[in-house]
Amino acid sequence: MANIMPPHASSSLPDDMVTEKSRNDTWFNVGGNQLKLVYRPDDRLRELATLIEQAEHKLKLFFYMFEGDDIGQTVLDMLIAACNRGVAVELMVDSFGSNGAPKDFFDPFEQAGGYFAKFSPRFSTSYFVRNHQKIVIADGQRAMIGGFNIANQYFDRHSADEDSDDNETSWEDLGIIIDGPEVAKLADYYGLLSDWVGHNNGNIRLLQKMVRQWDAGDGKIRWLLGGPSNRLSRWAQAIKKDLEHGKRLDLISAYFSPGQGLLRRIARLSKRGGQNRLILPGKTDNAATIGASRLLYGYLLKRGVKIYEYQPKRLHMKLVIVDNAAYIGSANFDLRSLFINVEIMARIEDKAFADHVRIVVDEMCANALPISRELHKTRRGLLNRLRWTLSYFVVNILDYTVTRRLNFGVKK
Repeated sequence: MANIMPPHASSSLPDDMVTEKSRNDTWFNVGGNQLKLVYRPDDRLRELATLIEQAEHKLKLFFYMFEGDDIGQTVLDMLIAACNRGVAVELMVDSFGSNGAPKDFFDPFEQAGGYFAKFSPRFSTSYFVRNHQKIVIADGQRAMIGGFNIANQYFDRHSADEDSDDNETSWEDLGIIIDGPEVAKLADYYGLLSDWVGHNNGNIRLLQKMVRQWDAGDGKIRWLLGGPSNRLSRWAQAIKKDLEHGKRLDLISAYFSPGQGLLRRIARLSKRGGQNRLILPGKTDNAATIGASRLLYGYLLKRGVKIYEYQPKRLHMKLVIVDNAAYIGSANFDLRSLFINVEIMARIEDKAFADHVRIVVDEMCANALPISRELHKTRRGLLNRLRWTLSYFVVNILDYTVTRRLNFGVKK
């Protein structure tokens, strides 16, 4: 059930960080939890700031990428301010994803009393397993997850020395705010992750065991994990089950290169009369991922799947809706997210919320290029097919920050 809740207290963001004053304050009660989709960049930044500034006792954050740019500095200043008012703040980042920040960037945070740690900072058996999650938890009661990192391009911001079109360098993304009892379970998981980073950082077997043994429960909101395994992750298992019985699929994914099992289930949904819409990137800084997706278009188009390539911005969103179940979080629909990276997806089973999220899909479809079989055929030259095949194998093995340098001549 949707309802309108009073807006939170205004955040203290600098004026030049706030340009969009209106925001969608539609909340949904799902299993006794209040939940809100946060789509627009300014809304996400404002909600992130509010979450940090209203924390009274504890703040726990994890991000794959935390840059030392304007947004990174603004968020870090907020965390330092929280430390100074007595909040216990813990920040973890992925060592590979966040290696763009200056070496001493987080020093002031630690000097203010914050706890800072890096996931898998040294070469080990877990070095090629990256922690791709994005999590913020305040006081064990309110949380925010999504696909966005802490960097300018995820909030439509640019440094003064950047001279480029916003739409060419900004990422389209989203997040969700959850307020209620399910957040305590997410905080429990964060505690396990923090313990691994603090005491067993680099031990791949213990990481696998932690992810494999995590109990997501069976409620209306479930925290589904992905991690290093030779089997489908928990979130992939849930989607597999939903696809086997589903009648309608809406999927938005920055990186789309699943294995044959999930690909067949998407196709079967169409063949048995269901409706499929896939929105995939038309712009990116990692053209190899576009090539990997295009390798699969022919198979899907022949089976009635509707495919769109999003045009206004680079696409970074991770969203799947099967019937009345919506999945939102950090995981792409590719083999790295399915079998290698540590990921988190919230599965929200609620018809009103699923219908609400589909409004985003409708809006994005209207701004995307429909891919017909005829258009795809004009792109399927021998050289392109070779590039797409090479891209498919490379992006499913190497980290995204590496593959964005290996475009193999794939046109964006």
